[in-house]
Amino acid sequence: MSVRDWKSGAHAKRGEGAPGSKRPRMSRKVKLASAVMGALLAGGSAYAATNWVVGLNSNSNGEAQSATVSNLTIAAVATPSATNLLYPGGNGDVVLTITNPNAFPVTITAVNLPTNTTYATGYSNAGLTTAVPSCSSTTSDVIWNYSTATTGSSHALGTALVVGAAGTLTVTLTNDASMTASAPAACEANYFSMPSLTGVTATGGAGTATTSPATDSWTS
Repeated sequence: MSVRDWKSGAHAKRGEGAPGSKRPRMSRKVKLASAVMGALLAGGSAYAATNWVVGLNSNSNGEAQSATVSNLTIAAVATPSATNLLYPGGNGDVVLTITNPNAFPVTITAVNLPTNTTYATGYSNAGLTTAVPSCSSTTSDVIWNYSTATTGSSHALGTALVVGAAGTLTVTLTNDASMTASAPAACEANYFSMPSLTGVTATGGAGTATTSPATDSWTS
């Protein structure tokens, strides 16, 4: 065997074919299969890592903050007008609004009244701007119904009133004003600014707001 033939034989043994032949190319299908297999292997490695169990240190927590609480405001209004009107020895309606400045509903279940000798002031107009001198807070004999000689007496509402968050509720309190038999004639055909309530029993929190205008009362 010549030197040339020996080289050719050695070359052939390395699998490269005869001199001058081209190296076989990888087919498109083989390339695609290899790429898919590589992706599966990579995904399998990542999935295995996510199965590692991770615990939580004790006392892990977060921070919350409670809101401040603001008082309600109760004010006299002329609308809707009272249905039951006062007369000496009789009872009449009181119309008012309750405003809740808080960012949560407030439920009212009872009111606290001044004494039964704390009288309303009479006015000649529904806007309560023109006082009647002879029907004043010392002479009108118009009081809250069921008030007593003790200031701050508590009286439960027939139905709890829920004032929505940052809302205002208009309420007619049926027959919760009272005019004694001693009321002067000057108090005829007047409008009355009722004495200020001394407090309410109310709680803040969840609740469905009462539809305005509402009707309620206390009966004892």
